[in-house]
Amino acid sequence: MDATDRFMKKFSCNEYAQTLSVILSETDWSSVEIFADKLKSVIKTKNHLYICGNGGSAGNAMHLANDFLYGVSPNLANALKVEALSANSSVLTCLGNDLGYDSIFSRQLKVKAEKGDLLLVLSGSGNSSNIIKAIEEAKIKGMYTVGILGFDGGKAKEILDMPIHFDINDMQISEDLQLIVGHMLMKLLSKIHYD
Repeated sequence: MDATDRFMKKFSCNEYAQTLSVILSETDWSSVEIFADKLKSVIKTKNHLYICGNGGSAGNAMHLANDFLYGVSPNLANALKVEALSANSSVLTCLGNDLGYDSIFSRQLKVKAEKGDLLLVLSGSGNSSNIIKAIEEAKIKGMYTVGILGFDGGKAKEILDMPIHFDINDMQISEDLQLIVGHMLMKLLSKIHYD
């Protein structure tokens, strides 16, 4: 039996799907609906939503920024001003090189964000220093902070205004849940009729 065969024996697609299914069926989704109301307020006041994350979560941040920019309101009637802080590689490498990787998101918020804006962090562990610094900077700026977190929620869970926490010790399922929550938000926002 080679290494690939041994890996396949340890991993089960059915077990993965069942774990995700159990989480989806047992989660209280009311916090996602509350978050949708917060985003509705951001749309009404013409404030901005900033999203950040590392690795796969950075990719999810860009995916959700796309969904929130266009998918929520293709006709622009109720468009959400949104930016993924992980999207500009020139900015990320400049800030990482000159200020340190832990400042790649917080420095962008320091320059761009305003009171009334909202920060969404995506993190498996909730312990990445650049995520923690982003939350701290957001609080200084008077932003509301939300996080979609896995594992035990880490430091982020303790300092966010609204942690949406999934107690699962699996990075891939944690990242799946970031997109699922994001897609739920998109659907909720696209159904809202604004005054």
